[in-house]
Amino acid sequence: MARLPLPPDHATLRQLLRGEDVIVVSDTTRISRIFTARSTHSQFWNAFRTFGPLPHARFDPHEPGPDGGPSTNPNVGVLYFGLSVRTSVAEVFQTTSTVDRVTKGPHLVVLRPQRPLRLLDLTGLWPTRAGASQGISTGPKSTTHLWARAIRSAYPDLDGLWYRSSMDSGEPALCLWAPQAADTLPGQPDFLAPLNHPGLDVPLGRICEQLGYVLLT
Repeated sequence: MARLPLPPDHATLRQLLRGEDVIVVSDTTRISRIFTARSTHSQFWNAFRTFGPLPHARFDPHEPGPDGGPSTNPNVGVLYFGLSVRTSVAEVFQTTSTVDRVTKGPHLVVLRPQRPLRLLDLTGLWPTRAGASQGISTGPKSTTHLWARAIRSAYPDLDGLWYRSSMDSGEPALCLWAPQAADTLPGQPDFLAPLNHPGLDVPLGRICEQLGYVLLT
């Protein structure tokens, strides 16, 4: 089993970072995200989620509330993106393998960051040097939440993480944190539409066929 202990202390993490551990994502790169517009904690395409950590979200950096569950902290935000729509679909609907295009009002947004993103590369050797492994992208989320908080504290100049999607054959996924990356969201996205938009019928059908997911019409 891939090792995934608790993260080392702050001082140790600070000493581990090398230049090759940082991936720079160009401001011409399109990244995609699926979010729910109608839920208990409704989201917007251009706002970081300040409520967390959520049990299904791998790298939420929020401190738990007094009861051990999620809490709201306006100074800590998170957003998850894929380099492809397929990665976003695979990650968001992984629990049921069913793409529900109506309940909770899921929307797809595709955008380009306003400036290059500087992300810690979790697909390289940094996890090994930190005492972990590639299990950081697949292991228990209760543990990866601790890693997220430790990394965010140790490297405040980084915008977030570059990691492997555990649901889309290891394809790249991005986790952005606020306030570090708060200035990267553009004024307007390249694409924004509800998942039940007719123009998404064919591409979503193709993606679900590749993933073996069920697409509800």
